[in-house]
Amino acid sequence: MPESTPVNTADAGIEVRSHYARKRHVLVTRADFSDLFVDYYLHLADHGLKPEPAHDAMFKRALAAFTLHCASRPWNELTAWTINFQDPLVNMFLVGDNDTGAIAGRVFTENVKALPENVFYADVVRDAQPPRRSAVNFTGADPLVAAERFYAQSEQRLARFFQLGEEEFALVTEHPDCDLEWLKALTLEQVRDLDKTEDLSLLERRVYRWHCGCNQRRMLEVLAPVMLQDPDALFGEEPKLEIRCPRCGARYLITRETLEAFVQQK
Repeated sequence: MPESTPVNTADAGIEVRSHYARKRHVLVTRADFSDLFVDYYLHLADHGLKPEPAHDAMFKRALAAFTLHCASRPWNELTAWTINFQDPLVNMFLVGDNDTGAIAGRVFTENVKALPENVFYADVVRDAQPPRRSAVNFTGADPLVAAERFYAQSEQRLARFFQLGEEEFALVTEHPDCDLEWLKALTLEQVRDLDKTEDLSLLERRVYRWHCGCNQRRMLEVLAPVMLQDPDALFGEEPKLEIRCPRCGARYLITRETLEAFVQQK
């Protein structure tokens, strides 16, 4: 894509740039995640979410890796990652829509399965094609290492993730005729100087923002079938209940009266 390609800035977000290194035959995808992290923290504050500091740090690295991955993929892909860590015992879920540039996710600490190994699940939907899922095992508690393992085993190509600054990250991925030895030996300092040392050609710029798309109506649609079958199982003697979005953890308070009216309308 030529450098003059316009960027959709109708909604606030971060710009992710992808360059092709001609002599090395790798794709270099980079971004400053400051604004996306701010939106993530505003989301947490809005919904009373307080992940543990260690989990929060892990999720930010997962969010950066996931966004860079999405930006390096075709425009017509909807992608979700579920990263299961055994130590600490926690799941990280991320979802991204390349068509809209929407990114969201959450940390799960309840009902996380204890497994023999960490597991990385990747789900992809492209246009009207059937969904595809891959699963790989990995070691350690670093989402960047988990994502590199996913590339090596599922994508079957080399990928290297780098944290260039406090909130700046890069992804360098193998393409046909790649200089594999150079990519394997690539250091953080070299990635920081790629603009000076390599022949980089800008392929495209994409804008990503924190956005889930959940709302109260969607939560009502989820609860309606249960309400029809067994309303007491939902509310018991309580006049309202709390439901959290499975994608982003957003909190919604649903009253029995509201849900009954919704079911009646349906």
